[in-house]
Amino acid sequence: MSQTEAALGPAAGHDERASRTLRERTAYRLFVLLVLAALGFLAFLVSISLGALRIPVGEVVRSLFTDTEDITRQIVWNIRLPRTIVGGLVGMSLALSGAVLQGVMRNPLAAPNIIGVSAGAAVAAMVLLVALPQFSFLLTPGAFIGAFGSTILIYLLAWKNGIKPMRLVLAGVAVSAFLGAITNTLMIFFPERVQGVIGFMVGGLIARTWKHFDVIWPYALAGLTLVSLHAKQLNILMLGDEVATGLGLRVERTRMILIAVASLLAASAVSVVGLLGFVGLIVPHIVRIIIGSDYRYLIPASALFGAALVMACDIVARVAFDPVEIPVGIIMAALGAPFFLYLLRRGFRSEA
Repeated sequence: MSQTEAALGPAAGHDERASRTLRERTAYRLFVLLVLAALGFLAFLVSISLGALRIPVGEVVRSLFTDTEDITRQIVWNIRLPRTIVGGLVGMSLALSGAVLQGVMRNPLAAPNIIGVSAGAAVAAMVLLVALPQFSFLLTPGAFIGAFGSTILIYLLAWKNGIKPMRLVLAGVAVSAFLGAITNTLMIFFPERVQGVIGFMVGGLIARTWKHFDVIWPYALAGLTLVSLHAKQLNILMLGDEVATGLGLRVERTRMILIAVASLLAASAVSVVGLLGFVGLIVPHIVRIIIGSDYRYLIPASALFGAALVMACDIVARVAFDPVEIPVGIIMAALGAPFFLYLLRRGFRSEA
């Protein structure tokens, strides 16, 4: 009997076992995936419908599938649709990055913005945007190099006869603080260019167009494919390094590949919308509670829920303070900060 079952009694233990059994059923998992897909499609339609000009859903559908030349179609195709799709791809990328990092590092607090992956991508992006704007076309590859480099640095700093969750978080906080100092220094030395990167520092989808879609979709598709192909390896890594080695897995090689994929996903998202936090922390946890820890199902569920969550938060960012539009990063922070505190408190209680 687990500690939770012993503390709460036989009835609670029975409920916990029943919930675990339900989550292990293939039919239930497929049903959850269908529900998440439906939520994502609903968020997609509502996101295109709402804004400064509210367009009925029926007109949205007609504008998407008919070849008219009216103002509604222009708004849908040139403004709302690319922004919504970019938001969905960003949410998917960050959610997958968080799910992979949590599995590779066996740490529930591992997420791109928590352990410094996003900070590394942000520093590289800031160098290109502020100090070397003539090389801004290298934004995504540069952000990837920054994200991957910071992740490897954090991993090396946290390594001491293995990886401990708290040591990893502390190393991530330290590296993030150092990288944040570099970012602030760049803003001080190039004050005339700061105004253009304020939205980048917060994370937003304002004025995102098909150009941004062209930037992110190859990386998002490649990342989703690679993560899906490594679902079995992620399940094995969750068993621990010794067990994984005993099962024939090349642990360090697999870990480095997955860290590179997670960094690529986070970097592509950062290069398009900036420092959008907490998606990679919230989504994998909620999905894991609903569907279980099997990465064969956790990966598509995280992708769907991450896309739906960012699109939904972008809707709130557009209409909550109408006519003023706020960056979606503010809404995500308002959701993510309490959830992060909840995870910390639950973690400390489990260690006590």
